[in-house]
Amino acid sequence: MKSIQRIHGWGRYPIIEAEVNVPLVVSGVKSAVENCGADGLIARGLGRSYGDGSLASYVIDTRHLTHLLDFDKNTGIVTCNAGISLADILEVFVPLGWFLPVTPGTKHITLGGAVASDVHGKNHHVCGCFCDFVEHIELLVSPDNVLLCSNTSHSELFHATCGGMGLTGIILSVSFRLKPVSSAYIDQKTIKAVNITEALELFEQNYASTYSVAWIDCLATGSSLGRSLLMIGEHATDHSLSSPAKHAITVPVEMPSSLLNRYSIQLFNTLYYNRITKKEVANRVHYEPFFYPLDGIQHWNRLYGKNGFTQYQFVIPKEAGQEGMTKIVKEIAASGKGSFLAVLKVFGKQNDNLLSFPLAGYTLALDFKIEEGLFPLLDRLDAIVLDYGGKIYLTKDVRMSAPTFRQSYPRWEQFQGIREQNGTKGIFASYQSRRLGLDR
Repeated sequence: MKSIQRIHGWGRYPIIEAEVNVPLVVSGVKSAVENCGADGLIARGLGRSYGDGSLASYVIDTRHLTHLLDFDKNTGIVTCNAGISLADILEVFVPLGWFLPVTPGTKHITLGGAVASDVHGKNHHVCGCFCDFVEHIELLVSPDNVLLCSNTSHSELFHATCGGMGLTGIILSVSFRLKPVSSAYIDQKTIKAVNITEALELFEQNYASTYSVAWIDCLATGSSLGRSLLMIGEHATDHSLSSPAKHAITVPVEMPSSLLNRYSIQLFNTLYYNRITKKEVANRVHYEPFFYPLDGIQHWNRLYGKNGFTQYQFVIPKEAGQEGMTKIVKEIAASGKGSFLAVLKVFGKQNDNLLSFPLAGYTLALDFKIEEGLFPLLDRLDAIVLDYGGKIYLTKDVRMSAPTFRQSYPRWEQFQGIREQNGTKGIFASYQSRRLGLDR
């Protein structure tokens, strides 16, 4: 089943026209790959990567490949088709006392997308990335060649595929380890930080916490530069695995882009920061608002208007954290192009996956509406990030230059070599891979 469609990433920029093939079974994926054009193809799940990483003129939509194939209740190892969503996995396994070992800020991504992005979460400093819990991947590198890749079998291809943005083949299934929990709730503590310096100090003081994340006011200046709310959490132990009824709200139409401006964002940030009236507040919350606060607002990407938006996420090494973060936040505050969605996290050590994003340090993610003057600002931020030895997250990226990519991902040539050895270079390609010089 295929059709010509207008598609885009979650940032709704760019919007392209593509031939979309929607296989209903795994054998249909093989047929779709056989019939792809000369420009190559890319697999696409729920379209929640922000930029152009899942965009191509020929797309294979995996959303119908959603079977749960196997589960070992003694080890927590589950095997699923790559098109299943994290939301579906949670719905099945949380009532049974199991949770995702690592989860990003939305549950509405596919399992294959989680591997292709090697997603991270609020617990990276203690647990690492999602792919650190993957046992093996079933990877289609050509219609007649499906490989089982792991740390011990086709290991080079495994480490290229984890975080490889779908450029090494199509992930058909994934086997990974769930973590046992005794509650669907999180014991959360919120701590106010008066500025970026105190926020980074609080991360270090609470490094032993399983989960930590901070909302940051990126428009505050002076002594309040980078004022933040740090949220730390642990799985509760109350043996309550049931979930409350869900009441999502919807952004019904595309909002005027003028709705989000320096003044409206400043007002929101001030109100949001001051809603916490004490230095510390402790409470118990369900896992959904703790991990997925924006999933309760359907189509929230419409808030940014017809031109769309981009999420800019970078990481800089820990030794440069204080100086680098201060410089970057000052640059953003001075530009007036702030974000009411600004998230700061601490990362642990880097893994062995060639294009995986995290390294030991601090990461900041900010949403910016697409408007005049934005890309020059992001170019300036790129330069600062590179000066401090950092990098930009591919899953969020929509405009990084090829030289910036090559400098910040020094193992890219090894990645290309593995693609060439397995015959996937040029076959699996996206708008992003062409922009970054990985494909022509």
